[in-house]
Amino acid sequence: MSKEKVVLAYSGGLDTSIIIPWLIENYGYEVIAVCGDVGQGKETEGLEERALKSGASKLYIEDLRDEYVKDFIFPTVKAGAVYEGKYLLGTSHARPVIAKRLVEIAEKEGAVAICHGATGKGNDQVRFELTIKALAPHLKIIAPWRIWDIKSREDAVDYAEAHGIEVPVTKKDLYSRDRNIWHISHEGMDLEDPNNMPQYENLLKLTTPPTKTPDEPKYIKISFEKGIPVAIDDEKLEPVALVEKLNKIGGEYGIGLADIVEDRLVGMKSRGVYETPGGTILYAAHNELEYLCLDRQTQAFKRHVGIKFAELVYDGNWYTPLREALSAFVDSTQEYVTGDVKLMLYKGSITPAGATAKYSLYNENIASFGDSKELYNHKDSEGFINLFGLPLKVRAMMMKDAEKNDK
Repeated sequence: MSKEKVVLAYSGGLDTSIIIPWLIENYGYEVIAVCGDVGQGKETEGLEERALKSGASKLYIEDLRDEYVKDFIFPTVKAGAVYEGKYLLGTSHARPVIAKRLVEIAEKEGAVAICHGATGKGNDQVRFELTIKALAPHLKIIAPWRIWDIKSREDAVDYAEAHGIEVPVTKKDLYSRDRNIWHISHEGMDLEDPNNMPQYENLLKLTTPPTKTPDEPKYIKISFEKGIPVAIDDEKLEPVALVEKLNKIGGEYGIGLADIVEDRLVGMKSRGVYETPGGTILYAAHNELEYLCLDRQTQAFKRHVGIKFAELVYDGNWYTPLREALSAFVDSTQEYVTGDVKLMLYKGSITPAGATAKYSLYNENIASFGDSKELYNHKDSEGFINLFGLPLKVRAMMMKDAEKNDK
């Protein structure tokens, strides 16, 4: 009789490497490993040999970079979604695109379950499982960190050594990292004490520490069409290439470091350091362009939408009616967000350096201090102020009358 199959979200890191023999020992499943390539670079090298040596029957390496950038990253940028004012959601919106492919391969292979290596203390367990529930509610979900006897990363290293499994970490370097085309995150070890300043020289992978960046600024121009970035310095680029180039430029100038104590969905606060050089540039440029292209009311409401959008993405609610509805609103606001934004990059900071928009709402003839009587008559403001301030005037009159009556 053939064994039942389980699809494992496989990165080749410590956790997922030891999960393969653990699944075989405890469930007797045939393990099909799936690595979703969302831009983790060299981390995918040698994965097939490592997965098969650990006991998997096969490994899929799925190139999801283009789908990830176009269908998950860019919609989030257009929404202006930032979690708790700092986090650009690099791990958060990578999970649903990976989980979507896990479901597709599970259906193809006739698997009965999907397994992930997210811990019981983190957010990723929610993100993976909500996507699976939304797309394939019949599949069983296995989360080893919630049920096995391994309690720490040190224990996991010991398990790997006992089973002869080679893993890419040691007990001296146990930072928990997540890397993709958008960012890299760092958690654990000395970062668990918020009073410790990150040791940037040893920690960073994408970004040059600001103290070691060039002494001359870098000027860059980003072009957008309907809210989507399409070119850098007039060079048209495909989405993946555009993000990769911005990461290189931003990283060289120390852009995109975020040190945050964030509120996890599961109820605790956690401390992480994020590197998002290219993403930070895109958010800054897009924001500047919206100042030209969106009216006051739309901008104000869109800020509220951005906050809610970020919460949905962070909490794993990508495949929900509300996220889809908010994306529809965002898309409608971006219809005329087309133009170019210039930025100055210097030692970790971004300074606006000019912007032009095809559908700009800024009219120099109106805004100028010069004569613009045909478009704006100064005298008109008197009546406006009288009406706008009428509630204040009425209240002040009432208060004076009340004071007299009290006497």
